[in-house]
Amino acid sequence: MIGQSVVRALADRSIQSDWVRDGLAGQSAIETGKYELVLLDLGLPRKSGFDVLKAIRDQGNHTPVLIISAKDEIDDRVAGLELGADDYLVKPFGLNELMARIRAVLRRHARAGLPVVGNGEIMLDLASHEATYRHRTAPLSGRELALLHALVEHPGAILSRSQIEGRICAPNEAIESNVVDVLIHSLRKKFDREIIRNVRGIGWMVLKHPS
Repeated sequence: MIGQSVVRALADRSIQSDWVRDGLAGQSAIETGKYELVLLDLGLPRKSGFDVLKAIRDQGNHTPVLIISAKDEIDDRVAGLELGADDYLVKPFGLNELMARIRAVLRRHARAGLPVVGNGEIMLDLASHEATYRHRTAPLSGRELALLHALVEHPGAILSRSQIEGRICAPNEAIESNVVDVLIHSLRKKFDREIIRNVRGIGWMVLKHPS
């Protein structure tokens, strides 16, 4: 029930999330995916949240982790933070508090200079889910951000529909046939038609900026 509520709350705020239900699956998702933040329960089947956190930190994975747990003992909180968690939230919690903690963790990492990427003309703030193009800044949904991020990472390269779908959707997720077209239309409407170029019959690209 908590998982369903959290996923729904994130979706309501246009944040795309993957929800896995045991520790082994969670660790695999973190190791193979590219996430801005991990919400990690401690009481997971198959592998505890503590063990998942230790494993990914031992591998050098510094993805921000916010622990959510019914364990409210001081020793548990200290153990989680010492293993490398960025924050610790005790159940039960309000969704507004959860979102505030998420924003705070992402802001801290933003100040470290990690989540701003761009091609000289398009700048993406991965923490605030905002894009700036030709002096115009606008908020993006999770999928809009993922699509634009995929293109900005390779300016001048043409990405096919399937390549873009692979970046904006989770593995095995059902996807609408026109989702890429809808997202590109939305981004062009927010900024300018030239922000994303279509190469007929091949795919889409963003231009290399002269700077």
